[in-house]
Amino acid sequence: MVVLVVRLIFMFVGGIGGYELGELLDRSYLQKLDPTYSVIGFIVSILVCVGLGFVMGGAAGRYTARLLNRFEVAIQDIPGTDLLMGAVGIIAGFLIAFLPSMILFRTYPGWVFALILYAFCGVVGYIIAVQKKEDLLNFFRPSRTATAPGRIARETASRILDTSVIIDGRIADICYSGFLEGELVVPRFVLNELQAIADSEEPLKRNRGRRGLEVLNALQRQDLVEVRIEEQDFPELSGVDSKLVALAKAMNLPVMTTDFNLNKIAELQGVRVMNINELSNALKPVVLPGESLAVSLIREGKETGQGVGYLDDGTMVVVEGGKRFIGEEVSATVTSILQTPAGRMIFAALKGRGA
Repeated sequence: MVVLVVRLIFMFVGGIGGYELGELLDRSYLQKLDPTYSVIGFIVSILVCVGLGFVMGGAAGRYTARLLNRFEVAIQDIPGTDLLMGAVGIIAGFLIAFLPSMILFRTYPGWVFALILYAFCGVVGYIIAVQKKEDLLNFFRPSRTATAPGRIARETASRILDTSVIIDGRIADICYSGFLEGELVVPRFVLNELQAIADSEEPLKRNRGRRGLEVLNALQRQDLVEVRIEEQDFPELSGVDSKLVALAKAMNLPVMTTDFNLNKIAELQGVRVMNINELSNALKPVVLPGESLAVSLIREGKETGQGVGYLDDGTMVVVEGGKRFIGEEVSATVTSILQTPAGRMIFAALKGRGA
C-alpha cells in the first residue's frame, strides 16, 4: 500500500513536470512547426515523465516502506509516556526558541541560525522531558496526602515490587492489616516476567505466575495502597534484577523483595531493600535460652541423634537426642538460637537432659 501511494504521488508530480516540459518545448522549438508536433510533444513529455515517476516512485516507495517498518519496530520498545513527554518537551523547546528566532530572521542569513536554534532547543526539550518525566508528572498530579471523605489523610511512600515478592503473596496480607500504605510501583518488565511465568508449560511455574497475578489484582482492590505500573525500561540491561536496581537508583525508591541474591546486589549498589523475609523473622516470637517449648519431630537432623521439628511460624527447631522420638511431640529446653539470612534456627535439648 505504501509503495502504491508513493508511486502515485511520483507519477502525479511527473505528469505536472511533463506538462511543464511540453510547454517549454512548444515555446522553444515546436511553436513554429505544425500544431500536431506541439500536441505530440505534450503527450510524449507527459508520458516520459509519468513513466519516470512510476519507476522512481516504486524505488522510493519500497525504501519508504522499509523505513516505516523499522520505525514501527523501534517505536514498540519506547514507552508511551516517553513519547508523550518527548513531544511536550519538543513543543516547549520550540516555544522557547520562537522569540530569539524572530530576531535572527531580520538578517539575511539569520534563518540558518534560527533553524539551528529550533533544532537545539527541541532536542534539549526532549531530553529534559524524558529524563525528568516523573518529576514533571508528579507536579501535575493531585496531592495524595489530601484528606478524602471518610478516610484519614496519610503520607504516601512509594516502593518498587519485584517478581518474587508478588508471587510470595504475603505483601497483600501486610497491606490488608494496614501496616503498609502508599504507592506500590510495579515495573512493566516485572509484569512481563510475571506474565511469562504464568504462561509457562511447567505446571508449578504456571501456578506461581497465576498466583502472582491474583496477588496484584488483590492489591489493586485495596484502599490503603495504590498500584502503579511503571513504563520506564532499561533495554541495555538484560536481567530483571539489574533493571530493578537501575530503576530504584533512577527513582530513588526502595525495592521490596524476598530474593536473597537481589537483596545483596542492591545493597552493594547503595539501593535500599525491604525484605519480606526479614520482616517475617522480626515478627516471630522471641524465644530465649532456658525456655521450654513443645515441638513435633518430623525428621532426622544432620548430626547424629538429632531430631528436627518446626514451630507454627515455620521456625526450625533442632533437638539433640531427639532422633528416637521422630513422629512424636516432645518437650524441649532451648539451648541456643542462630539467626541466619534464611531465617531463625533454634537448638534445644530434651527436657530434663540438661542444656
